[in-house]
Amino acid sequence: MALLSIFKKAKEEIVSIPYAERTQLELDDFRFFYLYGFSNDPNRTSHDIQAFHNLYQLVIGNIGGVCITNSFHPYFTINAKGVTTWTDAYIKMAIKNNKDEIFRMIKEERAVYTTSASPAFNELNIWPDTRLTYEENPALSKYVPFIIPFLVLKSEQSPYFQTAINSSRITNGYATEYLEEVTNAIRFFMPAPAFVMGFGEFEGAYSPALIDNFIACKPILGIQ
Repeated sequence: MALLSIFKKAKEEIVSIPYAERTQLELDDFRFFYLYGFSNDPNRTSHDIQAFHNLYQLVIGNIGGVCITNSFHPYFTINAKGVTTWTDAYIKMAIKNNKDEIFRMIKEERAVYTTSASPAFNELNIWPDTRLTYEENPALSKYVPFIIPFLVLKSEQSPYFQTAINSSRITNGYATEYLEEVTNAIRFFMPAPAFVMGFGEFEGAYSPALIDNFIACKPILGIQ
């Protein structure tokens, strides 16, 4: 039985999960993108598959991948075993009987597969980087961070959000019109006062860059 090497725990400890057999696409064939913003209720989900497909197209564009039907506080995106929600989405595809067809459609037809996160991601798992805790940043009890993750096939084509930001009207460093459009697109499961601030790529276990994105927003929000 082959072993799938999945994302690392703290201190780079490798976690491995077996699955039935090798597939056409490996985890390394995907990139881990996300949009990020603030809400009063960061951990939400929805069964509106079409709305998630629309959101994926608006953020990622015409590239095959997986839309995870959840939003998370960042400290919920890595479970107690060190597995990320992006890796979890890949594993869910890799163990399906029709995985070869799923991967073929993602690769050749740029299809978007939709899945919800496993129950293991319902629990808080504070990272070694604790800057998003209320104790370190009390204002985050009002402006609560959230992300929506996307597992995206590696491609020479840039994700749509990069193109949109480069071509949109820029105000104070932000493509505000595009961010408002994406904020409206998440309203089907993240009602106001949730709002989108930007986009990023998750790289490495407990990626500090994700937390940096939220900390960088503090002056924009008028908080210390």
